[in-house]
Amino acid sequence: MTGAEPRAAAERLDAELAGRRCPCGSGEVYGSCCGRVHARFTGDGTLSAPTAEALMRSRYAAFALASTGDFPAAERYLLATWAPETRPASLALDAPGAGSGEELHWLRLDVEHVAGGGPFDDAGTVEFTAHFRTPAGRRTQHEVSRFVRRKGSWYYHDGAVD
Repeated sequence: MTGAEPRAAAERLDAELAGRRCPCGSGEVYGSCCGRVHARFTGDGTLSAPTAEALMRSRYAAFALASTGDFPAAERYLLATWAPETRPASLALDAPGAGSGEELHWLRLDVEHVAGGGPFDDAGTVEFTAHFRTPAGRRTQHEVSRFVRRKGSWYYHDGAVD
């Protein structure tokens, strides 16, 4: 990609989604919430979530927007924000028309507890419940995720799913 292509992608992302409510559940509009983090990554590859919770919310938003086809760079973003020592080689995201038969529609994110993960911490945990719908009905995923900060950037390390 040339330098102009990532910037153009970030501008399209911002223009199309900026006014919508952010899927992360913060109550903010996407353009002033996770959209800023996503656009910066799409534009120049910078990982800019200031806290572990902000990274977790931006990752949830990436999954949610990937499922509607609204964030084409979602897989790249999710892999880039995953700690290298636990990162998978690829992800199978449920994009519209993917034909998996288990396409997801992300409904809501509830952040239940945050420990550490602030701007001056090097580690943190975020406990959350993600609500989603599949063709089989509504479901939830409860997880306690661990995050690490390296060279100023936050990364998802791993999580315990109930």
